Amino acid sequence: MQHSNAEGMGVTQRVSSPRFSGPMTRRTHSFKVGSSHDVELQLHSPKSENPILETQDSSAATTSGSIPTTTTTNSFLHRWFSYRPRPLFGKGLLRKPSSPSLLDFGVSAYRRKRLGHLLLYALCGACLFLAVLKISTSVWIGSGEYSGGASFQSGESGSKNDNWYIQGADSDRSLMMVSSVVAESLTNKRKYSEIWSKPNSEEFKQCIDRQKSYKRPDSDTNGFLLINANGGLNQMRFGICDMVALAKIMKATLVLPSLDHTSYWADESGFKDLFDWKHFMQTLKDDIDIVETLPSNFTETEPFRKTPISWSKVNYYKSEVLPLLKQHKVIYFTHTDSRLANNGLPSSIQKLRCRVNYRALKYSAPIEELGKTLVSRLRRNGNPYIALHLRYEKDMLSFTGCSHNLTTEEGDELRRMRYEVSHWKEKEIDGADRRKQGGCPLTPRETSLLLKALGFPSTTNIYLVAGEAYGNGSMQYLKNDYPNIYSHSTLSTEDELSPFENHQNMLAGLDYVVALESNVFVYTYDGNMAKAVQGHRRFENFRKTINPDRQNFVKLVDELDEGKISWKKFSSKVKRLHQDRIGAPYFREPGEFPKLEESFYANPLPGCICETNRRK
Repeated sequence: MQHSNAEGMGVTQRVSSPRFSGPMTRRTHSFKVGSSHDVELQLHSPKSENPILETQDSSAATTSGSIPTTTTTNSFLHRWFSYRPRPLFGKGLLRKPSSPSLLDFGVSAYRRKRLGHLLLYALCGACLFLAVLKISTSVWIGSGEYSGGASFQSGESGSKNDNWYIQGADSDRSLMMVSSVVAESLTNKRKYSEIWSKPNSEEFKQCIDRQKSYKRPDSDTNGFLLINANGGLNQMRFGICDMVALAKIMKATLVLPSLDHTSYWADESGFKDLFDWKHFMQTLKDDIDIVETLPSNFTETEPFRKTPISWSKVNYYKSEVLPLLKQHKVIYFTHTDSRLANNGLPSSIQKLRCRVNYRALKYSAPIEELGKTLVSRLRRNGNPYIALHLRYEKDMLSFTGCSHNLTTEEGDELRRMRYEVSHWKEKEIDGADRRKQGGCPLTPRETSLLLKALGFPSTTNIYLVAGEAYGNGSMQYLKNDYPNIYSHSTLSTEDELSPFENHQNMLAGLDYVVALESNVFVYTYDGNMAKAVQGHRRFENFRKTINPDRQNFVKLVDELDEGKISWKKFSSKVKRLHQDRIGAPYFREPGEFPKLEESFYANPLPGCICETNRRK
């Protein structure tokens, strides 16, 4: 809005009036056409009369009934020509009028002032609304930008004017821009929500409770079962579940399990270090008898050593193992892994296996408490997080013969290690061919490409559920794309981790707790940790779990690296490839060979998860 210099400097314009006795302002009204094309009548010029005398003469003439003199006419002309139409916005309406005007139309000064304030408030409110709208759209979009190229400034004309006052077509175009931004931001929010949302599982529920007609068996026992749970943490976990089921099948008393201390990690942790053993015994007291140690009257008895046949069913244990238990009274199973079939077992036995796995095998207090603390730190400010089981560790790479993206020296080291481990049967492995068949863990770089293609933003919090990745600089790709990567070492203090020092199985239990509670669990290889966590997440209402299609995914990665497909097409294909690999409900089916079929502990449906009545 254009104003005179006097107004801009805060100088009040005043005319000769009985209400003002002070001197006139420096700039007075003139009887001429000014820069604003207004006609002005100048006072106090050589051509004007003394205003005081003009007033007196006019008053006298009126009193005597005479026609007013020219001085009266000049006063009228002054008021007529000095009137300027007041602009709609700005100081013209809001300033206090200097004198009554012929065009006041009876509107009082108070009402004009009040109307001015209302208009000022309306203008300020409009500006505030537009500012909040701009800030809100920036927050919705996340980065403050959007790909459509629209702008709240006057846009494509190249003007540098930042004025929010838009008229006509500019206003329509601005509204279209705002609508476009809002629509796109809502689309982005929907896509962001989708990558974290769990699959639909409304038609399924947990079903592991005992039947109402169930009665606890009498205390008579056929003998005592000693076990040594072999392997890593999760392999031992599966074995313990099977041993409880076998104790039920043979009506044996289970002695609290001992754990393997000769595995790769050579961990000295005992059952009581890893699990809440009192809770374990209390939870299963109505299913089987459990004792801490052999009774004193059996301490001198030599246990009969037995290695059960893998993937066996109930008939094998009742016909071949139970007679041995009755004969020797104490039997010792040298191995516990995979000693019970995945399928073809009574429903009561399957439910018992799940009660052990998901109810009785609760981790010890130090593990559970620190695990909850780490989850809380990862979810600070309400952020979701991914638990990533990046099985790119030296032992796994050596066992599988995979060396993609590693140096020749690193590949040779893995090969030597494979030959040094006697119980690894396969020695000569073509790593390149195995990768093409989907038999290798994803590399950190391939994992980063997977997460980006699926739409996870670079700000995502990632918790590593694994040991140290093998290979010099192998993690750099993943860290560059996703800098917010954490582990139990980086999230915990030294004091918090001190009880876990040199106890790899306890650390694995800690990772298990954090992985189970994650918003999304991603595993890059089908190891025992992946099976255990994904099965538990299915049981806990099918929490989102991404199972990469490694065989087809690495083909897409190779095509991308060779320039055969664009990033846009790569991302689209990766999303389509994994749309049905997010942990949604499906029924486990028996395979041709037990070793090749899906693990009961990776998918406890059917057995421990049932369809609701609504689905039936």
